[in-house]
Amino acid sequence: MRNNDKIMKLVTAAVLAAMTCVVTMILPIKIPYGNGGYIHPGDGFVLLSGIILGPVYGGFAAAIGSMLADLLSGYAQYAPITFIIKFLAAALGAISYRKIRERSVILAGILGGIVVTLGYFLYDSFLSGSAAAASAGVPFNLLQNIMGIVIASIILPLLLRVPQIRNIMNL
Repeated sequence: MRNNDKIMKLVTAAVLAAMTCVVTMILPIKIPYGNGGYIHPGDGFVLLSGIILGPVYGGFAAAIGSMLADLLSGYAQYAPITFIIKFLAAALGAISYRKIRERSVILAGILGGIVVTLGYFLYDSFLSGSAAAASAGVPFNLLQNIMGIVIASIILPLLLRVPQIRNIMNL
C-alpha cells in the first residue's frame, strides 16, 4: 500500500469514527429495561466502517466512535465492552462482506448483529447478575441491528460512487 493510500485510509477511518459517534449520539432512544441502555442508528456506521475499511481499520473506527459515544453520553460503564463488541462486529462484517461473492450488506449486518446482541446480553448478564434480566435487552438490540442494516444498505451505494471510497475498498 502506498503512503498516500495509507493516509487516505487513516483519514477515512477518522471520519467514520466521528460519524459513528455523532450518529450514535444524535438520536438515542432510551430503553426501559435493566441497566438503562439506549438504541441508536450508529450501528449503520459500524457496519459501513467494516465494509469500507476492512476488519482492522474498520474495526478500530467503529470501536473508537462507539466507545466515544458511550463516554460522552454518560454510559462509561459500557465503554470498554462497547469498544470490544463494535470492533468485533465491524471486523466480522468486513470479513463476511469480502468473502461472499454477492457482497451482501444484509448478511454482513446479520453476522455483526449477532456479535452485538450476544456481546451486550453477556455483559448485561454480568452487570445485573441475571440472564433473565439481560434478555429484556435482546429485542432492542435486534431492532438496532435491523436499523443498522437498513442505514448501511441505503448509504453504501451512495458512497460507492466516490472514487476514493472505491479505491480504499479495492473495487
